[in-house]
Amino acid sequence: MITRMSELFLRTLRDDPADAEVPSHKLLIRAGYIRPIGPGLYSWLPLGLRVLRKIEVVVRREMNAIGGQEILFPALLPKGPYETTNRWTEYGDGVFRLQDRRRNDYMLGPTHEEFFALTVKGEYSSYKDFPLLLFQIQTKYRDEARPRAGILRGREFVMKDSYSFDVDDAGLEAVYQAHRGAYQRIFDTLGVKYVIVSAVSGAMGGSASEEFLAESEIGEDTFVRCLESGYAANVEAVVTAVPEPLPIEGQPEAKVYDTPDTPTIATLVEWANTALDREVTAADTLKNVVLKTRAPGGDWELLAIGVPGDREVDDKRLGAALDPAEYALLDEDDFKKYPFLVKGYIGPKALLANGVRYLVDPRVVDGTSWITGADEPGKHVVGLVAGRDFVADGTIEAAEVRDGDPSPDGAGPLVSARGIEIGHIFQLGRKYTDAFEVDVLGENGKPVRLTMGSYGIGVSRLVAVIAEQHHDDLGLRWPSSVSPFDVHVVIANKDDAARAGAEELAAELDRRGLELLLDDRTASPGVKFKDAELLGVPWIVVVGRGWADGVVELRNRFTGETREVPVADAATEIAAALTS
Repeated sequence: MITRMSELFLRTLRDDPADAEVPSHKLLIRAGYIRPIGPGLYSWLPLGLRVLRKIEVVVRREMNAIGGQEILFPALLPKGPYETTNRWTEYGDGVFRLQDRRRNDYMLGPTHEEFFALTVKGEYSSYKDFPLLLFQIQTKYRDEARPRAGILRGREFVMKDSYSFDVDDAGLEAVYQAHRGAYQRIFDTLGVKYVIVSAVSGAMGGSASEEFLAESEIGEDTFVRCLESGYAANVEAVVTAVPEPLPIEGQPEAKVYDTPDTPTIATLVEWANTALDREVTAADTLKNVVLKTRAPGGDWELLAIGVPGDREVDDKRLGAALDPAEYALLDEDDFKKYPFLVKGYIGPKALLANGVRYLVDPRVVDGTSWITGADEPGKHVVGLVAGRDFVADGTIEAAEVRDGDPSPDGAGPLVSARGIEIGHIFQLGRKYTDAFEVDVLGENGKPVRLTMGSYGIGVSRLVAVIAEQHHDDLGLRWPSSVSPFDVHVVIANKDDAARAGAEELAAELDRRGLELLLDDRTASPGVKFKDAELLGVPWIVVVGRGWADGVVELRNRFTGETREVPVADAATEIAAALTS
């Protein structure tokens, strides 16, 4: 098929949009692939829609190959099923809620676990109907507080979500692994550089959980990996290597010191290195952070978290550990309400004595000795021993993970990188089938509760991810698997014979089954070349000055390589280059 630029609904821009921060956002707008219509909302123009649809083709092919059957649910969903699973409340402000004219509550769907489970319950009743794998490619909605980075984080996006149903855990494991392989083939075909990391399930629920992250400096997800073993995990899923407990007997008694003007770890360490007869670092101190948390539908409660003083509390790890509860730091009114909380000097004893739930970093094992707050202004306690002087209510994975930390598998140090989430696979188990009592008659004649898996891919996000990983200073550089066209033919000569020859070459390439973009505009060659580089079709054919000498120019947009091709053999050589 030949698409003529003189007829194409396209307007390229020379300057970057004022509000665009990342390369994909800038280039997709400049090249006329998308257009913003509101915060986090974008229209797909012809070129962008072609790329989006090509990604969908790749995803559908691989989902069909592992036995998936495609269905489609509405985006407008009633409240009832979400109330059954408590997610109507758990989602908080992150979703769009609305009412119809009769004041019935609805949600614009962010995910569809409840409806897949209910649909299967309504259709199937025997173990003979399973295993079953259903999927959809559909628009989803989330009320992002801060939409950013174009279609990487918008309020409306296209997603592939699939759900497996099995009568036992062995079946769930098999389809989980099938999805894992399918996702690898999808991202390899799309030319995405990615890493598979262990993850947490969050509000989705479930046990086994892995994320596929596209490596990118502008990614919002931080992950770590061990280069020696290949271990990789999202920071939220990293499990701290727990040290062995230390002997308590023989350790000196804890002692309270006057430590004026030491409300921070830095000032405390400075005091300790002056007042104590030994070297002290921030890692020898215990920092106690007090929050207020609230479970969905519940009341605010105090929660204290103790971490080594050389570590900060990581918001993402804390949020994952507390999910689905929300949390907030204490304000001045809170400190007035709880006078035993002495800002800058909070210690474990007052927390435990006043019934505040106290969770500590896993490094705070029995026998470890700490310098920490003495619950009085200007006072700290030295030598407070865990397991002797205080016993926490439990542990929490909330402290930051840093480069050089030991890998949980013991193979070596961790190094960090950033990535963009493009896929996530979960073994949900029976969370949703329990909620809706999705049972079928088993082989032995007794009811069997189905087990589920959930598997998502950010389809529209992949357009931006590929643009992030495949561009240069001149513009986009699409892999052939997703490029809107196979070949971009540029007529760079106003000579009638050259134009006629370009039309004939385009027709011959079309007959060979290639999708062509033909720049037949009357614009200058310079404008056409800039647009060709910006649009990013992997192969550019230039019919220009060389036409008179019997040659055309073939450019590889990926490598920058250019070579002349004889006109007589042009169609054959161009077609061969595209398949090599």
